[in-house]
Amino acid sequence: MQITIRYFAAHRELSGVPSEVLEVPDASTMADVWQVLEERYPALAPYRNRVLLAQNERFVPANTILTAGDVVAFIPPVSGGHSTPPFLVTHAPLDPAPLVAFVSAAGIGAIVTFSGTVRDHFGERTTARLEYEAYSEMATTVLADIAADATQRFGLGNVAIHHRIGILEIGDIAVIVVVAAAHRGPALHATAWIMDRIKAIAPIWKKEHWADGENEWVGHESDRPSN
Repeated sequence: MQITIRYFAAHRELSGVPSEVLEVPDASTMADVWQVLEERYPALAPYRNRVLLAQNERFVPANTILTAGDVVAFIPPVSGGHSTPPFLVTHAPLDPAPLVAFVSAAGIGAIVTFSGTVRDHFGERTTARLEYEAYSEMATTVLADIAADATQRFGLGNVAIHHRIGILEIGDIAVIVVVAAAHRGPALHATAWIMDRIKAIAPIWKKEHWADGENEWVGHESDRPSN
């Protein structure tokens, strides 16, 4: 099948073209295509694991399967060399600083950073720790879709969302949302809206491990059945 590859910045200089049509096997993934490009342009090799992956102008994970006619871009590091993807589901501890760097731009007057942390209780019960599970590949795409929707609704600049999975202890950061806008009003409203949408539709689940040794899969407070 044929797909179109677009090159930007350093990648455009290394390939010598802004775009090209590439013939790849059916059901190739983004990772497969990158391997082909490294063989075609060996100078791209140092960028491995330092690019953002885009299929038809949407960020996607490396195992995304491509279809004929897709437009693919492997976007070089932006914002002064920052290579952290804007939408991520990960077992690693979260850090807001790279996301703030990602959303920053000359026309931005407000950057709102929300960090959701693990607290020591849920309702009236004492929490020992939390456990998050996700359909990670789908969750990453859903986070990107939520950000795109928020951008259109509130007139935002860049948005970044990272969510952690696995076992989290009290005080650990579970989710970070960073929103940039020209003014603080849209940024603040968008941040709250994004968190509500994450809770509503992102395929990410939370298990409360109680201090008494019991555990339970739960939603946020408004989802909890009354006793």
